[in-house]
Amino acid sequence: MHAVDPSDVALVNFHAEWCRFSKMLVPVFSDASNVFPRRLRPGKEYRGSRSVDAFTNFIRSQLVETIRHSNTEEELNKTNIASSLRDECEFHAFIRQVLFISESPNEWIVYPDNLLNNVALKHWIHEKCIPLVREITFQNAEELTEEGRPFLILFYSKDNRGIVKTYANEVSKQLQDLKSSVNFLYADGHTFAHPLHHLGKSEADLPLLAIDSFRHMYLFPSINDLTVPGKLRQFILDLQSGKLHRDFHNVPPSVETTPVCGTESAPRSAPLTPAADSVFVKLKPANTRYTVLRDEL
Repeated sequence: MHAVDPSDVALVNFHAEWCRFSKMLVPVFSDASNVFPRRLRPGKEYRGSRSVDAFTNFIRSQLVETIRHSNTEEELNKTNIASSLRDECEFHAFIRQVLFISESPNEWIVYPDNLLNNVALKHWIHEKCIPLVREITFQNAEELTEEGRPFLILFYSKDNRGIVKTYANEVSKQLQDLKSSVNFLYADGHTFAHPLHHLGKSEADLPLLAIDSFRHMYLFPSINDLTVPGKLRQFILDLQSGKLHRDFHNVPPSVETTPVCGTESAPRSAPLTPAADSVFVKLKPANTRYTVLRDEL
């Protein structure tokens, strides 16, 4: 680790000698390393293309300064925080003021003067830089699964982007306190057609809202109920209480399931909430998977 300690960026190739993919990567990685012979920062897993240009462009992006002025310990703390969130926000130095400038709507939010410690600053910036509702793509899907929280996903059509704003507003109104236990996402229904097919749906049925618990996928009964107060929240609470899972298997919560001798058990009815096996669980970390396979979704 001596080569890593003094460096700004470290791109590490974890490989296996027996793996043909690892062997194919060796010359590509070597050529990319020659572009930055002595400029290496510890960070998260690289998930981009395996090519010289992709590697070098990634390293250049990681070497871009986050905040250019650090004349005091306080400013150095801000630089460290900015570095940890460099993939989520751009950081600029203002004189004696910390601001968050949102893209949409375009507004300037001033950092409160009463939050004067480094922990509070980091929490404030984290809240502003990482949206409550995020878009899921093929590029970030694996990384989102690694956060370990069930997905609430709005599948939308590009012809109806307005539903994304409506969804984000309802999540903000109804589910703010559940953000530590659920990932709120939206996805292009054309790009993520496979999960729709898994639910017996197609692009013609968009928009659709579903939960993927990494065991099952549960379909929100009616998108028209999205703005009905409490409906979306109850959907999440039914997941957390196990009701959606029981409904999927059609097991009443407090009824003895062993049939009485000499009687016939009643036929099982269809689940109350349309559901299917999880799709996104295939992207969770696994020892049997070498890397992201684009056909998994």
